[in-house]
Amino acid sequence: LLEGLFDSDYKKNIPLFPSKIGIVTSLDGSVIKDIINISKRRSSSVDLVLSPSSVQGSSAPDEIMVALKKLEEYNEKDNLDIIIIARGGGSFEDLHCFNNELLARKVFKCNIPIISAIGHETDFTILDFVSDVRASTPSEAAELSVPDDNETIQSLDLINNKILKSIIFKIDKYKEKYNLLNAQ
Repeated sequence: LLEGLFDSDYKKNIPLFPSKIGIVTSLDGSVIKDIINISKRRSSSVDLVLSPSSVQGSSAPDEIMVALKKLEEYNEKDNLDIIIIARGGGSFEDLHCFNNELLARKVFKCNIPIISAIGHETDFTILDFVSDVRASTPSEAAELSVPDDNETIQSLDLINNKILKSIIFKIDKYKEKYNLLNAQ
């Protein structure tokens, strides 16, 4: 029976301009600090909602599922655009909790796009394949999910200039036609 848990056809898109991002990670360690620092540096308009969980050990899969459930309940009242599940590097055994079948199914069924940010660039877990997007590190997850305000402003300035030039061009063309008609 093929369920499609890893199938790209079931992957949800990550919104370009999220306003609220849920985070499942440990309160201890540098992961949450890195995500907060990078997010706030990139944009002051994105809110982060933490649902803490252990990210190592035999109880971690259940705790992560509870944390996800809390974010899904939060989402019913106040929309979340993305969820990041994050953990820093570690040994294969340290990351083993992210290979849990029940956790994989919970992530697959979640209606909110999920970014998996487990370990380092060379680490892979089942959660990475079930999630909508895999980030190689928690820091990269923050960069992928939070748009840079300065880059957005520069892009909008470029678009504004193109629109302005197009309007001026059209006005000049209409002026030429008007002058030709009045000259006759």
